[in-house]
Formats: sequence, C-alpha cells, structure tokens
Amino acid sequence: MLVLRLLNVVAPAYFLCISLVTFVLQIFLFIPSMFRDPSTTPLFSPALLHGALFLFLSANALGNYVLVIQSSPEDLGKDLNLGKGGEVADWLDGSRSPGSALPSTHFCRLCARVTQRHDHHCFFTGNCIGSRNMRNFIMFCLYTSLACLDSLVAGMAYISATLSMSFVDPLAFLTLLPHSISQFFSGALLSSEMFVILMLYLWLGIGLACAGFCCHQMLLILRGQTRYQVRKGMVARARPWRENLQEVFGKRWLLGLLIPVLNVESDCRRQKEK
Repeated sequence: MLVLRLLNVVAPAYFLCISLVTFVLQIFLFIPSMFRDPSTTPLFSPALLHGALFLFLSANALGNYVLVIQSSPEDLGKDLNLGKGGEVADWLDGSRSPGSALPSTHFCRLCARVTQRHDHHCFFTGNCIGSRNMRNFIMFCLYTSLACLDSLVAGMAYISATLSMSFVDPLAFLTLLPHSISQFFSGALLSSEMFVILMLYLWLGIGLACAGFCCHQMLLILRGQTRYQVRKGMVARARPWRENLQEVFGKRWLLGLLIPVLNVESDCRRQKEK
C-alpha cells in the first residue's frame, strides 16, 4: 500500500515534467529550427500554424487533466447509514447486508471514498475515474496521444535535418536508438540530440498507451460497462449504445470535444434522479 501511495504522488509529477519538457522542445527548438520560410506571410506561416495546433492539443490535454483531478467522483460513503461498527468495504461486498450493495460501486483505499460507476484508479491523475470525470479522462487520453504524435513527427523532422537521416525506411526508426547510443558514447553525437532521440521513443510509448486506453474505454462505454464491472464479471446493462454514449458525453458532446469543460448535463440529470 505504501508503494501505491508513493506512485500516486510520483506519477502526476512525472507527467507534468514530461509535459513541460515537450512544450519547451516544441516552442523553442522544433518550431524555430524547422519552419523557416521568409516568403510566407506571418499570419499563415507554417511556424505559426504548427504552434497553434500544438498549443490547441496541449491546452485540451492539460485542461482535461485538471478537470479529471478537480471533478472527483462523488463520495457515496458520506450519505450511508452503515450502523455501529459498519465498514464501507463490508457494505460493498454485501456481507453486512445482503442485497444492499449498489452495482458499479467500489471503495478505493487510496482515495478513501466509495464511488459510483467506478472504472479504475488512475495513478497519473492521482484520482479515481468514475461517473463525473469519465468524459474528461477520455478527452485527456485522446489529446495526449495527439500531442505526442505531433511532437513525434516534429522531433523526427528535427533529427532528420540535424543528423541528415532519412526515415523513409520503416526500420530506420527502430535502429535509431541503438545506433545513437553507440554514437553518443563515441563522442559523435551531442547530448542535446541524444536527449531528443530518447524523447521520441517516450512520446511514442505515451501516445500508443493513451490511444489504447481511449479506444478500450470507448468500447466499454458503448457496451455500458466499466473496467471494474468487467474485472468482477458483472453483466452489462441492456441499453442502446446511443444512450450509453449520451450518459458519458452528454448532448453537447461537440463542445467538450473542442474545449475542456465539465459534463454539467450529467450532473444535473443525477440530481434530478435523486
């Protein structure tokens, strides 16, 4: 448990550090060195357009990241009358009162709360993913993967121009790291160039992981399930996939796709049901 609590603190700091390094490399290295076209008007210059695209992706990724942290799943344990000596874990397992355990609820020992529609505990946000922040978590994964892809392409273009390399051959990227390590220790490669090459593989890993999380999460939402339900073997709710999507993304899903906003409609709907 101590290791998990430590990971819950280190992982968000690691993500923010990677985000800061990516921002500095894009703004102060890739864009100034790769987009030099004096014949183009400043308003539609490639540097300005690429910078605007990267800032849009980064703002959405970090904005949804903050919303995932701020909009914690509601703590159902505060409103429960568990009785004398009642434990939240016993209430969830149904051992205290058979049939009283609500579906899709889970007590997270790291967050010390009972959450509705619990999906999983995300260490990179230090928070549980549930009914209130599911949409922001998916948008966070989506825009993080896109920002990593954009940084990967810009970084490969920078390395290709700096080291006079060609990535036409697909194997060139796979052999780039071992070849660069040998050149770095022989003194033929600068430390800044080696750092950019290491960041290329880091962006590739984070981008693929976030894209995989996003796709897997969307499939579960379409089926009306959460990861916790799949892990416990719970049966999915028999509802149309459109209703499952609307429950998570709301009717104004396009607004949440363009800018990081809270899913206000879902909160209002839950308050009416109560």
